[in-house]
Amino acid sequence: MVGIGVRLVQKMSATRTFAQVAPHVVPALDRVVHRLTRGRVLPSTSMLPGAILTSTGARSGQPRHTPLACMPEEGGRSWLLVGSNFGRTEHPAWTYNLLARPEASINWRGEDIAVTARLLEGEERTAAWRALLAFWPPYAAYQDRVARRIRVFRLVRG
Repeated sequence: MVGIGVRLVQKMSATRTFAQVAPHVVPALDRVVHRLTRGRVLPSTSMLPGAILTSTGARSGQPRHTPLACMPEEGGRSWLLVGSNFGRTEHPAWTYNLLARPEASINWRGEDIAVTARLLEGEERTAAWRALLAFWPPYAAYQDRVARRIRVFRLVRG
């Protein structure tokens, strides 16, 4: 049973105001706390599982560290990432990075793990999207708000 606190956060996170404010606050707070605690604490994980994605910049070639919500699969063998960008109109930069260079790493619960990213399409994406909506219903509001199709990636160890 979903607690009242979780339902309240889900409702708030589906609002346009959240979409305007959260992208500036949540990742910055996550980065600072994650660095200060040497990977032991990621504040946003109080509501959703999260990881720090380290990808290579599509244009710069430089490492990019991005705190993201994720949905773990297969007992920690793979993860789904959603390029919702909090329901903003453009795709998030990290999705371009993974499309250009799918080899990346995540810091999951303090452990650095090499992963390969794959953009999901077709029936595989449809099944993953259903699972993601059951996992975090506000993704539906994000998709309704934008004309673009939200990108969904599966990260697999190795």
